[in-house]
Amino acid sequence: MNASRPVRSQPFGPTSRALGLLGLTLLPVIAAASAGVAVEGPQLLGVPVDFILFGLTLLGVALFHKYTLQVAVTGLLVITVFKVGFSPFATGPGVAGLVSHASHEWVILVNLFLLLTGFAFLSRHFEKSHVPALLPRYLPDDWKGAFAMLVIVFVLSSFLDNIAAAMIGGAMAHTLFRGKVSVGYLAAIVAASNAGGAGSVVGDTTTTMMWIDKVSPLSVLEAFIASGVALVIFGIPASIQQQRYSPIIKDPEGAPKVDWARVGIVAAVLVSAIVINVAVNVRYAEYSDLFPWIGAAVWGALLLTASLRRPDWGLLREAAPGSFFLLSLVMAASMMPVEKLPLASWPTTLGLGFLSAVFDNIPLTKLALTQGGYDWGFLAYAVGFGGSMIWFGSSAGVAITTLYPEARSVARWVKEGWYVPVAYVAGFAVLLLTLGWHPTPKGNRPVPTPAPISAPAR
Repeated sequence: MNASRPVRSQPFGPTSRALGLLGLTLLPVIAAASAGVAVEGPQLLGVPVDFILFGLTLLGVALFHKYTLQVAVTGLLVITVFKVGFSPFATGPGVAGLVSHASHEWVILVNLFLLLTGFAFLSRHFEKSHVPALLPRYLPDDWKGAFAMLVIVFVLSSFLDNIAAAMIGGAMAHTLFRGKVSVGYLAAIVAASNAGGAGSVVGDTTTTMMWIDKVSPLSVLEAFIASGVALVIFGIPASIQQQRYSPIIKDPEGAPKVDWARVGIVAAVLVSAIVINVAVNVRYAEYSDLFPWIGAAVWGALLLTASLRRPDWGLLREAAPGSFFLLSLVMAASMMPVEKLPLASWPTTLGLGFLSAVFDNIPLTKLALTQGGYDWGFLAYAVGFGGSMIWFGSSAGVAITTLYPEARSVARWVKEGWYVPVAYVAGFAVLLLTLGWHPTPKGNRPVPTPAPISAPAR
C-alpha cells in the first residue's frame, strides 16, 4: 500500500451516507423524546419541533461540511425565531425569555470563544518552539511512536483543558508527520484528549462541574479505567493507520534549536489556566458563573508575554469561524426543552455518551447533577469521551479542525475513526464488569440500594 496515498473524500455512496448520517444526527431527537421534555411548544408526531429543527441543523452540518458555519448560524437563527414566537424558553416566553436565557449562557459562550482562539495561539507558539521537532529523536519510528504521542496527549489532558491538549497534540502531529495527518488519527488525538480529562476534575469542564457540585474527585477517578482501555483500543489501529499514511522519520537532520522563550510562553499560559481554574471553581465557586475567568486568564497571559514573542495574529481569522460554529451549536442546544433525563442507570449513562456526540455535554451534565443517583465515574467517562465520535461533538474536535480543515467531514471522521465508538463501548463495558454500577450522591456517601447493579453475565 502506498503510504502517501490520499484518503478519498467521498468514502460512502450518496444514499447510504445520507441515511447513515440521518440516523446519527437525529439521536438527540429520539433521546429527548424519551427523556421527558417540555410540552408547552408545538410537537410533530410527539416530538417537540425544537428538536426537529436542531436535528435538521446537525444533519446539514454533517452533509454540507464545507459550509458548517453557515449551516450552524442559520439553524441557530431559525431555532431562535421559532422559540421566541412559538415555544417558550425555560426562563420564560418571547423576547424576555430569550434575553433571560442569554444572560445565563453568555459566560459559557464567551469562555469557549476565548479558549478556542487562545489555545490556537498556544499551539502555534508550541510548534514554533521546535520542541515537536525533537520528538522523533525519542519516539520509536514505527506505529509505536504514533501511539506514544497519543499517550502524551492523554496525560496532558489529565491536568490541562482538553482543548489545549488537543491543540498541542495537533501541533506535534503536524511536525512529526510533516503535515500529513490522517483524519482517523486526528479523531484519535481528540479522543485521547477527551479520555485523559474524563477521570480528572481539572481535565474537563464536565468533571469540574461535578467537583463544584460536591462530587468527590475519587468518584470521578474511576473513569480512568474506562479511558485507559479505550486509549489502547482506538490508539493502536489509529497509530498503525497513521504510520501507513505518513510515517515518523527517525532523527531528522538539521533539527532546529529549542526556542525557550516560546516554551516559557506556553508554560505561562497553561499555568495561568490551571491556577485560575482551581481558584475560581474551588475557592471562589460562587463567582464562577459571573465571568469567563479561564478564557480571560489564557488571553491575559498571551498579551502579557507578547513582548517576548509576537503571536501570529493572523491565526484569529482562521480560529474565529470554527469558534463561532461551536458557539452556534452550543447556544442552539441550550435552547432545547430538555427538563429531565431518564432514570439514572448504566444503560442511560451509556446512551448519554452517544448523545454527547451531537448534543452539548454541559447541559446534559447539569441535568444529571440535578437529578442525582449516578455513578459519577461512569457519567464522567460517558459525557467526556462520547463527544469524540463526531468532530463537532466536543470543543476539542472543533478546535483541531482549525488546524486541519479537512477533518470537517462527518463521513470521513466516522469512516476513518471507526475505532472511537468501538473503544467507547469497550471501555464502558470493562468499567461495568470490573467495578459494577455504584450510584453515589454528592459527598461520596453510598446510595442505599439492596445490591450493586452490575452487567448481566454473558
